[in-house]
Amino acid sequence: MSQTPSHVRTTEPLATQTRPVIVVLLVDDQPIVGHAVQKMLQPESDIQFHFCKEPLQAVEMANRLSPTVILQDLVMPDIDGLTLLKFFRANSATAQTPMIVLSSKEEPATKAQAFGLGANDYLVKLPDRVELVARIRHHSYGYIAQLQRNEAYRKLAESERQLAEEMAQAAKYVRLLLPAPLTGEPVQVAWRFVPSTQLGGDAFGYHWLDDDRFAFFLLDVSGHGVGSALMAVSVLTTLTGKTLPRTDFADPAAVMAGLNSVFDMARHGGHYFTIWYGVFDRTTRSLTYSGGGHPPALLLASAEGGPAGVSELACEGPPIGMTSDLSFTNSRVVLPPKARLLLYSDGAVEIQLPDGETADYGAFTTFSSEPALWDHIMDAVLDRARRLRGGDVLTDDCSLVTLDF
Repeated sequence: MSQTPSHVRTTEPLATQTRPVIVVLLVDDQPIVGHAVQKMLQPESDIQFHFCKEPLQAVEMANRLSPTVILQDLVMPDIDGLTLLKFFRANSATAQTPMIVLSSKEEPATKAQAFGLGANDYLVKLPDRVELVARIRHHSYGYIAQLQRNEAYRKLAESERQLAEEMAQAAKYVRLLLPAPLTGEPVQVAWRFVPSTQLGGDAFGYHWLDDDRFAFFLLDVSGHGVGSALMAVSVLTTLTGKTLPRTDFADPAAVMAGLNSVFDMARHGGHYFTIWYGVFDRTTRSLTYSGGGHPPALLLASAEGGPAGVSELACEGPPIGMTSDLSFTNSRVVLPPKARLLLYSDGAVEIQLPDGETADYGAFTTFSSEPALWDHIMDAVLDRARRLRGGDVLTDDCSLVTLDF
């Protein structure tokens, strides 16, 4: 049914209610039968009885009353009882309503035909009062429980739909906060942001601190959902807005210490995050970096005119927010001309395979160490992740950022 009848209580489980209201509709052309059934049900305060002596008006009356059970005679003028049964089952409002057929005699062939057309029960009239009340209650309670389940499922589906819309809007908002790619000299930046089915906590950013120093970072908040995304946005705006108090944003280790003091997981819903943060000085071509718990950045560069090779720039610090009063240190490397750096979140590495296992990190290191792939390294990483996963949708957000110095 498209709408739950008003007499059916759906706000509490059937087992915790006193007795839900039962609505009985009797369809019979004999008023004496209607009177007799009414007398049988009169002592039952939770049963509402309605009588229809005009079979051709029965479906319309049922639509108006929303009965929890329909009693119907088989032999009536104007319309055959079995035909009326078909009409009830073809009518959307009564397609699932319990139907108890009343017959003047026990006929196995007629009974079989009635059940074949959708009857739920068969009684020879007039039945014993105790048996009639018991069968009415049995079928009505089952139907009311079915309505309650359907309503619960409908509300759950609606809630899931709204949640999915909110997740999509939140993901769109996070994407709008990500910076535009950079072209030209002295730094070029490109990126890929591939969210999973759940709203995650990846974020990245980059900006010039002054004319010579360029800061950039990639972070990944623990968990999934709105809480993780909100924390990622908060960290992103803190770094791009340079709002950490008494912090030199050209000193990566100082930035890590400042973030760790502000984003204590005890004050942020148990969420912590990993991060890789670097500052490039174009006058010296030095890259200073620090971070915590994050996969190492990969650097493609050649030493003194030799062949290009891939090396890891790992941060030794712990994840941000897990423990207070931690110390962070800086690492530094001088970049040769035409160096390329790849930052990535663990969604590019920790891939759940179809058999439930997780892809080996060492295999990713071997894969990414091939210089020939670096002309299209981000697409190569994504293609590998999807191939290992066995589909286009990954189990975790995958963020990739390349920087050419």
